Amino acid sequence: MRVRDELGELFADAEFAEAFGARGRPGWSPGQLALVTVLQFAENLTDRAAAHRARYSMDLKYALGLELDDPGFDASVLSGFRTRLVEHGMEEKALDLLLTALKDRGLVKAGGQQRTDSTRVLAAVRDLNRLELAGETLRAALEALACAAPDWLAEAVPVREWAERYGPRTHSWHPPASTSKREEMALVYGRDGFAMLEAVHAPDAPAWLRELPAVQVLRTVWTQNYHRTVTGAGTEVKRRESGDLPPGRVRLASPYDTDARYGLKQGSWWTGYKVHISESCDETDDRDAATGQAMIPGADGPPPRQITSIATTDATVTDAEMTEPVHHMLAARDLLPAEHFLDSGYASAELIVGVKKNFGVTLVTPVLLNSSPQARGGAGFDRTAFTIDWDKRQATCPRGDTSTWWSPATQRGTKAIVIKFDKETCRPCPVRNQCTRSKTGGRTLSLQPRELQESLDHARLQQADEQWRAKYGTRAGVEGTIHQAIAVTGMRRSRYLGLQKTHLEHVFSAVALNLIRLDAWWNGHPLDRTRVSHLARLDLSLAA
Repeated sequence: MRVRDELGELFADAEFAEAFGARGRPGWSPGQLALVTVLQFAENLTDRAAAHRARYSMDLKYALGLELDDPGFDASVLSGFRTRLVEHGMEEKALDLLLTALKDRGLVKAGGQQRTDSTRVLAAVRDLNRLELAGETLRAALEALACAAPDWLAEAVPVREWAERYGPRTHSWHPPASTSKREEMALVYGRDGFAMLEAVHAPDAPAWLRELPAVQVLRTVWTQNYHRTVTGAGTEVKRRESGDLPPGRVRLASPYDTDARYGLKQGSWWTGYKVHISESCDETDDRDAATGQAMIPGADGPPPRQITSIATTDATVTDAEMTEPVHHMLAARDLLPAEHFLDSGYASAELIVGVKKNFGVTLVTPVLLNSSPQARGGAGFDRTAFTIDWDKRQATCPRGDTSTWWSPATQRGTKAIVIKFDKETCRPCPVRNQCTRSKTGGRTLSLQPRELQESLDHARLQQADEQWRAKYGTRAGVEGTIHQAIAVTGMRRSRYLGLQKTHLEHVFSAVALNLIRLDAWWNGHPLDRTRVSHLARLDLSLAA
């Protein structure tokens, strides 16, 4: 009800016109369905529960602008609504409309500070090992063929034998405990899968069978996990060894959700996705600068922190790969911050320089420290002990000797500069043991290109300062937002199959969290400033 009073018609039907045609039987308003979906995630409801609320709850009817006797809608309408949004690429529409309304009211703006972090999202499928993946993939293909072409399937495979082997789902029984028996079962699956693929691709088989999604998944999984060799005794099927498997980014983890991938973060494995959440985090003074009086958060107080961007990827995409895409998303909404707080997983010298140059945003993030033996040991002369003259392309050691070799190079696929000192100069040096571990050669330095190296040196110098560390503490608040997203909207586990629908879920979850924070702010109780608001009230009461 408060959302309706404060923001009016937040989701207009005209904004969704592209996905909903003007012809045909009139349906439910897409703007109303969008608001129902947002409130559904605000309370972590199922489709059926959300439809029940829309039919019987007076507060929801008020928010939707419905008559009290409105009969509501069937729960399946919500599923169709989400499908239309995905099909027309409108996953971000709800968040765009909310942020536009908030920008018009001055509640979010470009500049200032924002922070971003990611967390894992479990796919709406079971975790499967390689044996289970093979069995369940073949079972899913057989189920699809049994529905699409039962007569053809009855002639192509031994139905009775295969129904006993592949009828039950793999999680309904325990695989053999013996390693040899599990390997034998994996080979049986492999031979049956190849036989199935040969039958589908046979000249007399209907051509459309091979276009079934389940059959295409079967073909991909078998290509990734098995190979066949032709010997004098015939065709031999073998499972691929671990070192022969394709990269995790392309390897399927489930026959039902082909976008889910195996992920690893901080020693934790999961099957699914990652979500990157960005939010505003401007530091606000709880005391008005002009009057010196404390400000109670509320309609006239500092606005709540709002989620400004939500990005969903498969589980193999690293945080650093999302640094630039996140800024592109913020730039498209005209919400680029002046300072962006990130953890070290998002940063590199190239990204710090590139984001500043392309977006005008300063990344406030720790960078990796110098990894040379001298720096790790805390003794001897590390790279910072050398003076670099970029114009003369020369380095000077702590004892005043200059380098004799300066050459651009490529190290592990990145550009670098290698600097060497003459061995005749380094050999008699009395502090040689503090400078290099080489027994015969001189000291060698590896630098990044000038702009990157200077940016990296500046960042390392900054993060050693206590004032910078205190400022960087602002980033930690995004952990609370992630916890709120998991606890309130159930973001830890995806409700739907596929990357696009999972991202749609995350977008509506972000809108729901923003509205929850706005509601708390309108009530004078912002969730992330509870202690401050209590202190402000105490200060005002004492002043009175």
